Amino acid sequence: MQEPIAIISTGGTIDKVYFDASSDYQVGEPQIAEILRMVGAQVEFTVETPFRKDSLEMTEADRDEICRRVEATEARRVLITHGTDTMVETGKALAAVKGKTIVMVGSLAPARFKNSDAEFNIGFALAAVQTLPEGVWVTMNGRVFAYDAVRKNRTLNRFEPV
Repeated sequence: MQEPIAIISTGGTIDKVYFDASSDYQVGEPQIAEILRMVGAQVEFTVETPFRKDSLEMTEADRDEICRRVEATEARRVLITHGTDTMVETGKALAAVKGKTIVMVGSLAPARFKNSDAEFNIGFALAAVQTLPEGVWVTMNGRVFAYDAVRKNRTLNRFEPV
């Protein structure tokens, strides 16, 4: 029997919605469950949404809440959708959690956009969380990084090893 995967959706670009009238983006409803249903993913999963924030707005209290939820879930495999700007900071907080495989994923364009990397990243992260060993990982655009060996290159708008 396949292990269930706990998904914790925290917001970020992956869930952003563009409001044309105000030329502004806001974090909307989590997209991951709909994407997994749409592609026919054959995995058992649950989704929790502790908050919907741009990662630049996350606080230490938010990171503590993410850690608390990861520790509280019975699932040994946890997928976290997260804004890309502060994934590494959240990874550092999650490093204290033992006995779980934790994969963080986001996107560089909202999932609702036609040319978004969101669906690919989610599929890749779903495979990664099922196959990686215990630890904290960042998966973006077809690559897997240890949380403490990656950075977001804002100039090139990609993740790269450090």
